[in-house]
Amino acid sequence: MHIFDIFSIIGTIAFAMSGAFVAMEEEYDILGVMVLGLVTAFGGGIVRNVLIGIPVTTLWGQHDLILLAVLSVLVAFILPLPWIRHWKRAEVFFDAIGLSAFAIQGALYATEMKHPMSAVLVAAVLTGIGGGIIRDLLAGRKPLVLRDEIYAVWAMLAGLAVGFGFFKSTMELILLFAIVVFFRMLSVHYKWKLPRRSLKRPETPAELPKSEHVAASGSVHRN
Repeated sequence: MHIFDIFSIIGTIAFAMSGAFVAMEEEYDILGVMVLGLVTAFGGGIVRNVLIGIPVTTLWGQHDLILLAVLSVLVAFILPLPWIRHWKRAEVFFDAIGLSAFAIQGALYATEMKHPMSAVLVAAVLTGIGGGIIRDLLAGRKPLVLRDEIYAVWAMLAGLAVGFGFFKSTMELILLFAIVVFFRMLSVHYKWKLPRRSLKRPETPAELPKSEHVAASGSVHRN
């Protein structure tokens, strides 16, 4: 089996189950669970294909991966609650696996088509985080991958590593896969975040409700 196929299988299972659990958290029915699971597994790849010139219809040739995603969603749906809670504790780890696998897979796609580095980066990032963004939007959530955590950066670095040819052989790509997973988990553990700037003006005491103004002043005057 080609390393490309291995990464496709790993990413599909990890992201399909991730989407299914998000849908169940939002109390979607079985159809909603299936849609979010499939969108998470294939959404990023579809957008990538549009941008780097691969026919979108190639998705329908991936019968085995589609079946694998459907089975993964069904397994997620019928798992006993204690097992799901156990999965939720390890969700970040499996999400890191999906991110790493799909980012490398997307970069390999673009390099095999002889695209420039910019396209390799786009392919890596969209394949790695695109499905998760679509999943969060359908679930009515703000995409956390663009807001709270260093997430897309690891997909970009994986794309750069593949695009520059630093990792070529099967063993080297597996090593890159492990490195991305490791640093993703490290960033979660230490809560690494990118710099950000808010345009929201902090509320002044005059703008606070009266009760909050009293609390903010730290004292209450009594007669």
